[in-house]
Amino acid sequence: MHRRLLPVALGLSLLASCGPAAPPTAEPIRPVRVITVEKREGGETVTLTGQVKAEDNVALSFRVGGRMIARSVNVGDRVEAGQVIARLEAEPAENALRAARANLAAAMSVLTKTRNEFGRQDQLLRDGWTTRARHDQTLQAFQSAQAQVDAAHAQVAIAEDNLSYTQLVADAPGHVTARGAEPGEVVAAGRMIVQLAREGGRDAVFDVPAQLITNAPRDPVVSVVLTSDPSVRAAGRVREIAPQADPVTRTFEVKVGLTAPPEAMRLGSSVNGSIRLEGGAGIGIPNSALTASNRDPAVWIVDPAAGTVSLRTIEVERFDLAQVIVARGLEPGDVVVTAGVQALRPGQKVRLLGATP
Repeated sequence: MHRRLLPVALGLSLLASCGPAAPPTAEPIRPVRVITVEKREGGETVTLTGQVKAEDNVALSFRVGGRMIARSVNVGDRVEAGQVIARLEAEPAENALRAARANLAAAMSVLTKTRNEFGRQDQLLRDGWTTRARHDQTLQAFQSAQAQVDAAHAQVAIAEDNLSYTQLVADAPGHVTARGAEPGEVVAAGRMIVQLAREGGRDAVFDVPAQLITNAPRDPVVSVVLTSDPSVRAAGRVREIAPQADPVTRTFEVKVGLTAPPEAMRLGSSVNGSIRLEGGAGIGIPNSALTASNRDPAVWIVDPAAGTVSLRTIEVERFDLAQVIVARGLEPGDVVVTAGVQALRPGQKVRLLGATP
C-alpha cells in the first residue's frame, strides 16, 4: 500500500513546484517636496527689523559727589541747552569755598609782611648796613609767601568750580530717555543722573548677521519704513558697523543714519530696513535640496512624466542666507527635490507631497 502511494505523492509535489512564482514585493513610492526652478533677476532684497535711536546719546552726571536734593526733569521731557537738570546739596561746597578764601586772606597777609621785610633788607644791603645772608633769608621768605598765595588762589578757584558743579546743566537740547538717580540719594561723581538723546540726528539700528555684511554692496542706500505704518518711510546710509559681534547673537550692530526722517519716526519706534544684495542673474534653490555625487554638489531632478528621479551634478556660484545660487547644471523649469533627498536612488518612483496618489 505504501509503495503505491509514494508515486502519487511525488507527482503531486512536482505539480506544486511547477506552479507560478510569487510576484516580487513592489518598491514603495517615496513622498518628496519639490520646487520648479526659475531664473533670478539679480541680487535678492533682504529686510531686517530694527529700532530708531538718537544719533548722539549722552549720560549726564555730576562731576562731584554729594546728596542730590532735586531733579527737575523726567523721562520723555524735552530740555534746552543751559537748563538745570538736577542739584546737589551745596552747603559742603560753600563751606569749602569759604575755607579756601580764608586761607587766601591769611596767605596774602604773610606775603605783605615778607614783602615789606625784604624791601627793608634790600635797602640796608645797598647802604651797607646788613649782611648778604640776612638779605637772602628775607628774599627766600618772600618767595615762599608768594608761592603760598598762588596755591591759595588755586584752591579758591577749585572750590568755586566744585560749587558750580553742584548744578547739573544740559549742554545741548534733547529729550530725556532714562534716569539713574532719585532726589535724596547720595551719588558719586560720574554716576548717570539722566540719559539725554540730543537733537540733530536719528539712526535706525539693526542687528545684522556677518554673512549679510559680507554680501552687502558698498555704501548701500537703505530703505527704512515704520513697522506700524509702512507709508512712513525714509532713506539712509550705513554710518557705523560695530567692530565686534554680540557674544550671544553673533550679530553686528549696524547704525543707519536717516536722511530727513519724518516726525512719525520717533525715538524707540520699530522700523524695517531693506537693501538689495549684490549678485548677477542665476538660479536659486533651497539649501535643503543640495546633496553630493562623487564629492561634487548635486540635486535630484524629477521627471514629471515618468514620476522618477535622477541625480544631476551642478556648479555652485555661492551660498546666500537661505539658498544656493547655481551657476551651471539647472535650467528654468527643472523640478528639483527639496525635502527627502537622503532616501532617494536613481530611477526611484516618487510622489509629490500635496498631489493625489
